[in-house]
Amino acid sequence: MEEHIPGSGGRSTAKGAPDPTVLEPSVPKSRVPEPSSVTGPVVASPAARRAGLLLVLVLGGLTALPPLSMDMYLPALPEVTEVLRAPAATVQLTLTACLAGMAAGQLVVGPMSDKWGRRRPLLVGMVLYVLATAVCAFAPTVELLIGFRLLQGLAGAAGIVIARAVVRDLYDGVEMARFFSTLMLVSGAAPIVAPLIGGQILRITDWRGVFHVLAAVGLLLTLAVWRFLGETLPPARRHTGGIGHALRTMRGLLADRVFTGYTLAGGLAFAVLFSYISASPFVVQEIYGASPQTFSLLFGLNSVGLVAVGQINGKLLVGRVSLDKVLGVGLAVILCAALALLALTSGVFGDPGLVPIAAGLFVMMSAMGLATPNTNALALMRTPHAAGSASALLGTSSFLIGAVASPLVGIAGEDTAVPMAVVQVACALGALACFLLLCRPWASRPGRAASTS
Repeated sequence: MEEHIPGSGGRSTAKGAPDPTVLEPSVPKSRVPEPSSVTGPVVASPAARRAGLLLVLVLGGLTALPPLSMDMYLPALPEVTEVLRAPAATVQLTLTACLAGMAAGQLVVGPMSDKWGRRRPLLVGMVLYVLATAVCAFAPTVELLIGFRLLQGLAGAAGIVIARAVVRDLYDGVEMARFFSTLMLVSGAAPIVAPLIGGQILRITDWRGVFHVLAAVGLLLTLAVWRFLGETLPPARRHTGGIGHALRTMRGLLADRVFTGYTLAGGLAFAVLFSYISASPFVVQEIYGASPQTFSLLFGLNSVGLVAVGQINGKLLVGRVSLDKVLGVGLAVILCAALALLALTSGVFGDPGLVPIAAGLFVMMSAMGLATPNTNALALMRTPHAAGSASALLGTSSFLIGAVASPLVGIAGEDTAVPMAVVQVACALGALACFLLLCRPWASRPGRAASTS
């Protein structure tokens, strides 16, 4: 039996003999050891480096779907409110619908990928994403736009959940944490360029043009997956059960207290991020009077901080400091930044102006570079037997909690940023509490050495 491998350009390799230039670019072709057995740096061949870079670009593009779908559209929210003659809270539901779709879609696609492999469900989802995004551009009412955004999220979930599962198929331990940090170079660049592109699109066309560009990006990603990303889950590792098996698998995953702790901590941290994403266009543009272009630049600066800290995590901290310690510090910094924003927006120090608010948001977003890759890696380390289902639970919890947080930030209207700060404090406090109470990072447990070696 032969299997297709990622980046092979249609080549196949015998089952049980993966191509190390693709699966582990830093390891010599003669042997593919477990990450824990790698005792020193190995110089990869040029072909191995190219294969590894291609894998990063394709998976990074798939994980960039959420910020592309959300952030490129953010500068257009005030225009959508005006053109479709809808309240700001209703227009924000276009974000919530997309998030809810991505959350629900992952629960379906994740188990499907454990049963049928990664490639086929991913290609089907990407094609549907392109079609749904194109339809969004022609929505005549806000109600129809909300519906199409829901469908866009349902289809786009395939890229998010399967990208994480592919990483789990190929890596383990600290190597997985490093790869997640490397992915932030690509997926983290999306929030930087997406609002900038969205702002420039609005200079030459209206908000519908944003969806035309998103459809084109989705089409390019679909072609890249079809051409370069092969199957990473061998038939011997797939399950053959139906819905009942998938539900039992997820129930077993949630029964793992530590996995659930990382999942909830990651989901609540994502809610902090999404409350910022949902509220910042109105906070920065409506309350502080910044232009769409200024908002895009500030948003991009925060994304630069997130990517930079993510690379510090992957290049300097992982392998030297326990992943649990790094995660704890990241969650603590997020909470401190949220408390500072609450004090600023509530008038404790008078009218702070835009600069202190922007500084607090920058610190908060940068700390996400410590939280996001490490919660994913620590949770997936415990689930090699069901990476698709585990990835689905990780993603679904994040998007569902984010979808709930989104409308809350505008509950007091467009003239105050206090609700945004309150939601951020509550979610950051919840994330830290779940990490400490459920994960118990000070306790010894099986597999812990993988997070520290």
